Amino acid sequence: MRLLLDTHLLLWAVAEPDRLDSVTRTALEDPENEVLFSAASIWEIAIKSRLGRPDFAFRPQEILRAAQETGFVELPVRARATTLVADLPLHHRDPFDRLLIAQAISEPVRLYTTDSLLPPYSELVTLVP
Repeated sequence: MRLLLDTHLLLWAVAEPDRLDSVTRTALEDPENEVLFSAASIWEIAIKSRLGRPDFAFRPQEILRAAQETGFVELPVRARATTLVADLPLHHRDPFDRLLIAQAISEPVRLYTTDSLLPPYSELVTLVP
């Protein structure tokens, strides 16, 4: 299975793995699963860390390197995902999350998230504790 991590789960997986529940950790460690992270998440980390957000107190280069060293695969932002954003309902207004949803739908890939506003978009969204 292909799994796309939302930005917070990416941060937790590579920088704070103890924050992951056992079911999610097992899925990420399963060699049968391809774990993806979006280039948009690295961009989000760069912007929000620069703004001084305490939940983004990470250097984007360090998270990118750690994700790659962990074996996670970068998912580029493709034009078809960006165009899909325009057609998504406004359940959520965060542009980064909307792009992650569009990527999950257009690829398709299962999106793992902690954000309770995202499951109404698609059955591809898995809400994790």
